[in-house]
Amino acid sequence: MTGDEYLSSLLRKYTVDAAGAQAAGRSIYPVLERWGKQHLLSKEFSGSLAKGTAISIGTDADVFLSLSSAFPGTLSEMYSTLFDAVQAAGYMPRRQNVSIGVKLNGYSIDLVPGRRQSQTGADHSLYRNKSQSWTQTNITKHVAYVRDSGRLQEIRILKVWRQLHQIEFPSFYLEMAAIDALSHARKGNVAANVLTSLRHFMDRIETARYVDPANTNNVISDDCTVQQKRLIGEKAQSALASPSWDGIVW
Repeated sequence: MTGDEYLSSLLRKYTVDAAGAQAAGRSIYPVLERWGKQHLLSKEFSGSLAKGTAISIGTDADVFLSLSSAFPGTLSEMYSTLFDAVQAAGYMPRRQNVSIGVKLNGYSIDLVPGRRQSQTGADHSLYRNKSQSWTQTNITKHVAYVRDSGRLQEIRILKVWRQLHQIEFPSFYLEMAAIDALSHARKGNVAANVLTSLRHFMDRIETARYVDPANTNNVISDDCTVQQKRLIGEKAQSALASPSWDGIVW
């Protein structure tokens, strides 16, 4: 079996049940509607499910909650009241960075609240729980940036690698790094491209700077510490030293 054939079998193995994940996400919509009231403008699946980079291990779906610019209180209160509403409804939410994680019908769903910065447009302010600060972003631009990259298969394999080896490597950061690594690589050559990405992680992840395409003030590569970046590089080096693919991903 060639490397491409092996990785194709893994892509099939880790295919996410999109319909099931979406149904699970929708099951909490009544809670979200009671919380957001008239200020909840939309609920849409974003993240890996919308980008085409979802795998069946890790988060199954992100639900982006667009709130009007008139949503009352601070961004911290927006985040905290969502957590409280989900908890009060009988779920066991987890505070993450910009999202609230919750298990729904066996699926891991991330709820991402964002307050629109003006009465129109797609720019939103998100609360960053880890740094107790905020950031501006545009989820629509993020989805298009990855979805249209032509690197979805490679990204999915790299996400499997990340999950199996328990590496702290936020998804959008990983996606941007992989797209950068493969900027001149031939599309469709998945096995070779995954190795190229791992070499990039090994050689450049500690120094490469990735800026949010929706906000130049938001440096995506700052989402990992120096220590976490070093570990990504070390794990990539170990993977590249493996004599066979099943020592990298399985």
